[in-house]
Amino acid sequence: MKKYLPLFIVFVFISCATSNTSIVNSWRDPDITVDQESFKKVLVVALVKDEASRRTAENRIASSNPIFRTSYQVLNNTNLQLTREQKLKILKDENFDGVVTMRLVSAEKETNYVPGTNTGLYYGGFDGMYGGMYGYGFGNWYGMYSPAFYDPGYYQETTAYMVETNIFSLKDNKLIWTGTTKSEYATDLGLTVDAIMQAVVKEMRKDGSLPPK
Repeated sequence: MKKYLPLFIVFVFISCATSNTSIVNSWRDPDITVDQESFKKVLVVALVKDEASRRTAENRIASSNPIFRTSYQVLNNTNLQLTREQKLKILKDENFDGVVTMRLVSAEKETNYVPGTNTGLYYGGFDGMYGGMYGYGFGNWYGMYSPAFYDPGYYQETTAYMVETNIFSLKDNKLIWTGTTKSEYATDLGLTVDAIMQAVVKEMRKDGSLPPK
């Protein structure tokens, strides 16, 4: 049986991310790995209040492989008020066997100090052929003590986004992997989603949920 989730992982990370993203913590079901599930049809759910952001995030992941479906196409305004059991029945009737969710846990402001830089000018060569103190002419000596440009340090305020990613097996209706990532300097939602998934895959390879490269 083909293992489709690793196939998705190969395609979703073509572009480079603009954020600094790392795993904060993670957990996996010790009795099952993501690789063993052999998912064939997976629902992608971005749990954010803003509908535009939800669609952007879900589309970013779903476009990487045909086995993925966005939640806004399956669980829309016509069935959002259904009970949990009714929603699960819809997914099973539609032959979904896995779900990947992303949830914004928090967005915290951070202030970091960026140190200044010191750039000196060197006027070497002038009178360098004439011996002076320690074998250097005046021109070289002057170059060593030439005026320097100094860019002062400054404080920079950034936002750190904590995002929880979960992978569920619908066959057993249970969580099989979860991890929290921290993303800093995020400037593009789509690229940040890529960076989060990169960090997730790296961690899953590390803990054995996915086979090594």
